[in-house]
Amino acid sequence: MGDAYLIGAGQSPFGSFPDETYRSLFDTAFDRCLASVDGAVEPAQIEEAFVGTLGVGGRQIGLSGPAVTEHLGLHGVPTTRVENACASSGYSLRNAVATVRAGMADLVLAGGYEVMTDTSGDHTKWWLGVSGETEWERLSGTTFAGVYAQMASAHMAEYGTTTEDLSRVAVKNHANGAQNPDAHLGFECSLEDAMNAPSVADPLNLYHCCPTTDGASAVLVASEAVARDLSDEPIRIAGVGAASGRVGLFQRPSLTSIPATRTAAERAYEEAGVSPEHLDFAEVHDCFAIAELLAYEDLGFCAPGEAGTLLREGRTDPDGDLPVNTSGGLKSKGHPIGATGTGQVVEAFKQFRGTAAVQTDDPQYGLAHNVGGSGGGVTVHVFERASEVGS
Repeated sequence: MGDAYLIGAGQSPFGSFPDETYRSLFDTAFDRCLASVDGAVEPAQIEEAFVGTLGVGGRQIGLSGPAVTEHLGLHGVPTTRVENACASSGYSLRNAVATVRAGMADLVLAGGYEVMTDTSGDHTKWWLGVSGETEWERLSGTTFAGVYAQMASAHMAEYGTTTEDLSRVAVKNHANGAQNPDAHLGFECSLEDAMNAPSVADPLNLYHCCPTTDGASAVLVASEAVARDLSDEPIRIAGVGAASGRVGLFQRPSLTSIPATRTAAERAYEEAGVSPEHLDFAEVHDCFAIAELLAYEDLGFCAPGEAGTLLREGRTDPDGDLPVNTSGGLKSKGHPIGATGTGQVVEAFKQFRGTAAVQTDDPQYGLAHNVGGSGGGVTVHVFERASEVGS
């Protein structure tokens, strides 16, 4: 199989946009994606598309992929809707890479969208809950925040993780997001603010939770031949890992780890021929503060129980050994469910191009980690700066 390359990436602003539609948001992401490509790309050159969305609000349930691509000039292009909860567009990217590697297409669009702010709080809470185990979690009243609160409580009990550790995630990510013009919550917060915010689901408070967000994102994946023609700075998608996990927490042997993340990461590292020590930055799925700490451990950035130490020592700060969530993460940039996975890839693209708002120093390897629900589906992608296409 041939290699696959990331040659373009763009996103709409993330936030609350009562005057926008899911189509207009995706149009913006697509236009920005095309504009980021070094060479000129016409929609007619795109041979396949994968679009992720949960479908919050129930707007266009059937054929929701073609409903957005039909407005982009992709007439006749096979378009597939991908739904794996919050990991929907992470799986869209995986499908795009597989399609290119298999030789079925030379240029593939992967992306996602979600509109979440035009329904009531109770309605949105219901839609978020459908990504949990239906019978024993959602129908018994457990919220999305409640599920992660259980994970946070277990991690605190087992490893001594503190409210301050959770709050430091928010402080770091808000500091990064404050510099991101596309962030939903683009403001800084103090440690005091983050520790003393109103409770949402104990021990998680308001600053430990991501917002509900409108937005879209899109990336272009190309074969070697197309990347050679269109990309001056090739970014190889070096490793792809994915795994499913038990959807309900009660089915898992432990609440202090997401096994699907570990499996997906192992597969991505093995395929890329790297280890966590090679990474220069990472975008990880921080829907709640505890999720970022779990990611540190499950992705191999540190041993189990050491995530709080990694954070306190500043090693995941922009000037640390491994900057994490320089975009602001889901916590600050926002979490439009279907757009989140490829939204992380937009940040990776900018890091390699040297155009990120919070820029790392000459990165060679980066990682994007996207989680569906509380761990029912996970993707991990490793990206590599290539000196030339095919190298």
